[in-house]
Order: sequence, then structure tokens, then C-alpha cells
Amino acid sequence: MKFTFAHNNFNVIDLEKSLAFYREALGLEEVSRKTAADGSFVIVYLGDGVTRHKLELTWLRDWEKDSYDLGDDEFHLALETDNMEQAHKKHQEMGCICYENPSMGIYFIEDPDHYWIEIVPKKS
Repeated sequence: MKFTFAHNNFNVIDLEKSLAFYREALGLEEVSRKTAADGSFVIVYLGDGVTRHKLELTWLRDWEKDSYDLGDDEFHLALETDNMEQAHKKHQEMGCICYENPSMGIYFIEDPDHYWIEIVPKKS
């Protein structure tokens, strides 16, 4: 028996704002969408156009809080970039860098719902 990664889920408060962020910050594009017949939820899968792994964004109509409890920001998603300098500059201009670790050569950005995304250099 073998398992392979399919997707990760982030629940979001403002779906359109999140879609715009992931498109601009990481180049992720919508690959599919499921909307509940009663409008109670929308699930959008984002892809990077290279791997099969997807990021699932879930919007819940009846969610009454203005945020999700994300613990201590230890839970995160990581993406590789082939141009760390250009990526860092873009994210700095967007104002979404929330933590940097220069000694490790990585940094984190924060999405509109405060999920952290680690940016790492592509390994050669």
C-alpha cells in the first residue's frame, strides 16, 4: 500500500481576497471548484501548474467568527521558488513577509487569514 499527497486545506473568511492573494503572491491558479447546492460552502482547488498537489480553500457561509484559530503559527505550507531574491522582493513589496530566517535562507509570508507559507529555495 502506498500513499501520495493530494491536497492541503485552508479555511478562509473572504474567498475572493484569498484567491487574489494566492494568485499574486505565489502564482497559484484555480483548477476546480465545488459549490454546495444550498450555498453553504465553496471549495476551490488551486494548483501550481507543475505538480499534482493542490491547495484547497474552503469558504463556509455560516462561519460566524472573523478568523480561524491557527494555534501558534507552527502549522504551515511550504513552497519552493527558483528565484529567492525575486520572490523576496515581490513579497516585501506586497507587505506579506511575517518572519525571516536568513541563516537558514528561508522566510514566511502570511495570507489574508493569517496562515503562514514558508518560502524555500529550490534544491538543485
